[in-house]
Amino acid sequence: MQTAAWARYLSRSWLCRRAWPGCSRHYRAVLCSELKQPLAIEEVAPRPVGPHEVRVDVHFSGVKFADILVCRGQYQEKPRLPFIPGVEFSGIVLETGRDVHTVKEGDRVIGLRRLNCMAGECIIDHKALWQIPEGISFREAAVLPASYNTAILALEHRARTQPGETVLVTAAAGATGLAVIDVVTNVLQAKVIAAAGSEEKCKLAMQKGAQFSVNYSQGSLKEALGKLVGSRGVDVAIDTVGGDVFLEALRSLAWEGRIVVVGFAGGTIASVPANLLLLKNISAMGIFGVRYQGQNFPVFSRALSSAIQYCLEGRIHPYIGAVFKLEEGREPRFWEQPVDPSRHQYGAASLSVTQPMEHRKGKVSPGI
Repeated sequence: MQTAAWARYLSRSWLCRRAWPGCSRHYRAVLCSELKQPLAIEEVAPRPVGPHEVRVDVHFSGVKFADILVCRGQYQEKPRLPFIPGVEFSGIVLETGRDVHTVKEGDRVIGLRRLNCMAGECIIDHKALWQIPEGISFREAAVLPASYNTAILALEHRARTQPGETVLVTAAAGATGLAVIDVVTNVLQAKVIAAAGSEEKCKLAMQKGAQFSVNYSQGSLKEALGKLVGSRGVDVAIDTVGGDVFLEALRSLAWEGRIVVVGFAGGTIASVPANLLLLKNISAMGIFGVRYQGQNFPVFSRALSSAIQYCLEGRIHPYIGAVFKLEEGREPRFWEQPVDPSRHQYGAASLSVTQPMEHRKGKVSPGI
């Protein structure tokens, strides 16, 4: 048992907060105890569930670029150390609080929360769980709460994308980028121009449904778009890069075009030239998907429910670029970028966290 190792990282009060008298079983978790340093895999003593909480046996946890930024201290939100990273997961309900009536033991679920998902178990408020049908695998389901929920919120709720419109998506080979392509092409029946930083990424985006692609590492994004759509411009732009890429996307919008800021993967936050908004009656807006969970839950829940339904109907097909074992979470290469560059994989990545039977002294969930 490695519980004693926690003393090197955690305060006594933090440890006591996570266990209860008589608890004998433990689960493994990825632990960030110091920013920009290698992570650890530690044994965690679970705590009791509250009246409105649910304990889930985690099978897969999605791995996002945002998770890497959090562990580097470069994300908008900076949690207190130590913490368990990960914002989304899929798994099976192990236990419910006394006031929970929406799910029961044995249900297949996905969940979204700020942290603590890269672990063998996750305790979460029952309102942050959605049941997943048998027709959707745990691996696919684990990447729906963040990337696909964000894509649907950005395209349907914020940009009000219409059939036949032209949508530009930057960082198109990333998890959110490929989700945008999937939803635009297969659900909204609109056209997609995929913009990415290499020919290989552009090729993947085209394979996943984009009608056109632009490699913005080879020159001006605005000029390349002009050759594709002429002076009219694109109707909608979904940007996850920021900096100069955002500005060129903004300048490439059509009359009454809409640009949605999803993130700043390029590391630079651009300033919006307000005169461009005025001249073309452009709308510039943001989408921070997880905030909808607390600020506008009906919209958030509707988007995630739509993602589940689209997946069940076979209208969307989540692309999993890599699947890692939990133990790989401590390897430096795992946190350098979302997937292993040596294998030339992109899109979403998943962490397989289902634990061997010997790690459980309580109920063991069914295999994947």
